[in-house]
Amino acid sequence: MTSARVVGVSRDARHRFSKAPEDAITLVAGLGVEGDAHFGATVQHLSRVRRDPTQPNLRQVHLIHSELFDEVTADVEPGQLGENVTTAGVDLLGLPRGTVLRLGDRAVVELTGLRNPCVQIDRFRPGLLKQVVGTDEDGATVRKAGVMAVVIEGGVVKAGDVIEVTLPSGPFEELAPV
Repeated sequence: MTSARVVGVSRDARHRFSKAPEDAITLVAGLGVEGDAHFGATVQHLSRVRRDPTQPNLRQVHLIHSELFDEVTADVEPGQLGENVTTAGVDLLGLPRGTVLRLGDRAVVELTGLRNPCVQIDRFRPGLLKQVVGTDEDGATVRKAGVMAVVIEGGVVKAGDVIEVTLPSGPFEELAPV
């Protein structure tokens, strides 16, 4: 029996930093979270739309591990950092690109990369950006603000759903910002 599970789901139809908690969200294959501002086959992130609106949307679903909330000094709850799915018991940041997560009975997402957090995090909670982006002992940037995914199979996702992790066939590729 797995301890990996969904602890919260959120969405927002407008482009705001935080997303409203929901009882359930519906994932749609190739598009993302129904009713969310980032829903679509092509890029929906406003700054990326300005650069090239024809880019594929590799940021359909944003997932954050709830364990991050225990690491930061700010009081943070599911959805407040802009994520659609808050997880527990899964080392999201340690998974390779192409990892597949089954969320509940039907929904399936594939990890595309890391979220690249911006100054909006400091507008939400001053000083939080330095807690979710830092450097390791070799000077490399470490991003902790979650991962991005695309929807492979649609379905309803809710708190309490079990998460099943399937790694891609090797060699593994580390997650990079998308």
